[in-house]
Amino acid sequence: MLNNYRMIYIDLHQKIQGNLAGEFIAVPNLINIVAKPEHQGAGKNEQQALEDCLKKIKGLNLEDLFPAAAPAMPPSKGD
Repeated sequence: MLNNYRMIYIDLHQKIQGNLAGEFIAVPNLINIVAKPEHQGAGKNEQQALEDCLKKIKGLNLEDLFPAAAPAMPPSKGD
């Protein structure tokens, strides 16, 4: 429910070229960790993208938004 007092940012991006889900996308992040694609919003304008994103993350726990950390790789034998 996003209530553990961590600050979540939502960045809005406008498509300049390439393929995105919409002209604008809204991406929740924790500065260095980006939310899973299914929690990102898209729309024809900034407002639609933000509303789509907020609808997708409403009621979710913080842990549900972001990918799990990849397991640490053991050092190679040459290290």
